[in-house]
Amino acid sequence: MSNHPLAADGNCFYILTEDCAYGNKYFQAGNLCFCSERSYLRNFSEDGPPACFLKVIMLDDSSTVTINLEILQPVRQEAAGFLLAIGSHSERLDFFLERQSLEGALRAVPGQNVMVEVEREFFPGVVRYIGSIYKPSLAALTPVFFGVELQGEGENRGRSDGSYHGTEYFKCKRNCGIFLPFSKIQFIPTSGNDYGKQKPGKQDMEEVPVKVGDAVSFYVDEIPTKGIAMAVYKEGSQWFVKVCPEEEGTTDIFREIPMDSVVKESLQSFFLTCDSDVGFGKPNPMKQEISESSEEGEGGNSPLEVNSMVQITLDKGNQVSGIIRWVGYLPQIKDKMAGVELDEDKGVTAGDWMGKSYFHCSPKRGLFVRLNSCQPDMRFQSFPSSDLSLRDYRGQEVFPEGPESFPPLRNEAAVRVLQGRMKGIQGHCNSCYMDAALFSLFSCTSVLDSMLFMPFPLCDRNVQGILRDEIVNPLRRTGFVRANSVMHLREQLTDKGQCSSFTNAEKDPEEFLNLIMQQILGIEPLLKLQSGGQKEQECYCYQIFMDKQEDLVVPDVQQLVERSFLSSDLKLVEIPSCFIIQMPRFGKEYKMFSKIIPSLELDITDLLLDSPRECCLCGDVATLECSECFKDKVFAATGLKQFCSSCSRQVHSHHRRKAHKPRRLHIPEEFQSWSARGCQQVPREKLELFAVLCIETSHYVSFVKYGPGNEHWMFFDSMADRHGGENGFNIPTVTLCPEVAKYLDLPLAVLALEQPRDMDGVAKRLFCDAYMYLYQSRKMALYK
Repeated sequence: MSNHPLAADGNCFYILTEDCAYGNKYFQAGNLCFCSERSYLRNFSEDGPPACFLKVIMLDDSSTVTINLEILQPVRQEAAGFLLAIGSHSERLDFFLERQSLEGALRAVPGQNVMVEVEREFFPGVVRYIGSIYKPSLAALTPVFFGVELQGEGENRGRSDGSYHGTEYFKCKRNCGIFLPFSKIQFIPTSGNDYGKQKPGKQDMEEVPVKVGDAVSFYVDEIPTKGIAMAVYKEGSQWFVKVCPEEEGTTDIFREIPMDSVVKESLQSFFLTCDSDVGFGKPNPMKQEISESSEEGEGGNSPLEVNSMVQITLDKGNQVSGIIRWVGYLPQIKDKMAGVELDEDKGVTAGDWMGKSYFHCSPKRGLFVRLNSCQPDMRFQSFPSSDLSLRDYRGQEVFPEGPESFPPLRNEAAVRVLQGRMKGIQGHCNSCYMDAALFSLFSCTSVLDSMLFMPFPLCDRNVQGILRDEIVNPLRRTGFVRANSVMHLREQLTDKGQCSSFTNAEKDPEEFLNLIMQQILGIEPLLKLQSGGQKEQECYCYQIFMDKQEDLVVPDVQQLVERSFLSSDLKLVEIPSCFIIQMPRFGKEYKMFSKIIPSLELDITDLLLDSPRECCLCGDVATLECSECFKDKVFAATGLKQFCSSCSRQVHSHHRRKAHKPRRLHIPEEFQSWSARGCQQVPREKLELFAVLCIETSHYVSFVKYGPGNEHWMFFDSMADRHGGENGFNIPTVTLCPEVAKYLDLPLAVLALEQPRDMDGVAKRLFCDAYMYLYQSRKMALYK
């Protein structure tokens, strides 16, 4: 294909056909870009040598980059507008290469009949509007969407009455209008409206009670018989249904029955599973109700695939949910099958069938079923209750998650975007450890945003893309992340981490953080430690280990960190940009301290290796450190004990301290010369607290500091409430908790006497259930 596009309105548009790295930025295949016609003509001047590179502007972030022409394909401006409406880069490239749907979109006109995909089902509709639904801007190109009026069975499955964000683009009945990209539409040629030879016309469809794929009942010799409608047709004035009876067991035998002798019922489909009493013996048939649109399932056109989240109805109507791990054909079974890893121990296998392994999961978590017996897990498709203010989120088809990066939320913006029900990250199936960690790390700080932009091939781009585009950006933009986005990340962690339990088992935050930071994204370790002059150690989280301290009743984090470092003879080799600290515990049940006071600032000056230190008595430059004096109650409760030479002699002249062995400190040469000029005040290095993860029994929640004041705290619980019982979905909630400031300001003796049950609001969780504290250095975050 030629790389000489037709320029329209002074711009030439291109699409990347391969991934491309440029400096510290990474652009996925499917990104759209453009250059001005003048720049294009100057680049391809006939006088000079043929150009191999072209300087373009990326539509996603407006950055200017130079790209090899071999990975650029020209796109007409009209086509680029339709493609830009598709949020997924890979999907955008697929539709560009496939061409047929894109050509259909370019030929489409208002009034044309279409089939529209809504929540993985297709419904008839009519195109009413084609164009942008964004407010006018100076952007080089705006996405082009289709406004469709849903009809027939699609009525009341829409999002609007033809208006979007207060602007009317067409008129239709309420909840019958929808705006979506062309990738969600099947275009029907304007020359005819027949969807298939065996399907009735549009006018007839409203009169015909049975359609292809429906489960029906009829009588044979006065015996009730069930089957599936394979065709609906008309001979003269009489309607007939071609039915495949269930009892025949094969689609080679059909019965043609008059329409008035057939009764439509809920479609029941058989699926196979193993009999738990006989191991891998004969499969047992059980029934499951699925949607009426499942006629595609057996034909291999089912929208379900590996990693799809599905629900399955067992016998007696019990429903189970899980993730498809394998799709294919099993020996002696003609139907297409799915191997499903269930969320609970309600299966019969670990992924084996008749002695052969098809996928891997925990024992009693695996189940083999017919693919058409699976239906999409509706908890992750839409939210059926309008009273939860979810209409904005149901409209994500209109604004798919784009690659634009959003800054962390602070102060009033954090309250406006994050506070409320159905806010934060939606939990599902033991995901609270990950939900709380992600919310803490990315909602109100950018200290670890390097995880989102680490250049490939140093990191796994799939995981990075999911983390950035499906979780962090939506959280910062709308304040809400659906459970299926987190499940998408969990599936990737399961594949990359060689652990099959990330999608369903309980984990701890540090296990998740170590895996994603070290093994998958490959970011530089957050901490570099040295113990007693030995080789440096690197880690991402620091676990406090210490013996029971009788003199510490209600410690603060500063005291715990200092005592832990002193007991292990540890020093920080450098100032960390992010310091993640796990509190001392003996398992999840037993806490070493009934309360821990959050230190809003963590002074690490005396924890740094070969850093200038201050004499704890006179304030001069310290030259000696004494670990024995640290335990002496005469001195302050916090701070390591280091002295200048004169103060050390005086302190250790006391008979109780004569046996102490102070250790000489190293003073950097640069500071010695600086100190000699009279500037003897030692600079303090402090980290600020930005989040706390807490756990009570086995459920993780988090507190995040969103502003400068002691009262600027918000509390996040990914499973605060639930809608719909066992087959419903969790409602994440973010609430403000200014009551925390009241307890932070209390004297230690008063706070120690506070009964947890009497503490206001959720403050008890912060002081009594702390599991992990997260600190940041704003100045070091600029360099790491």
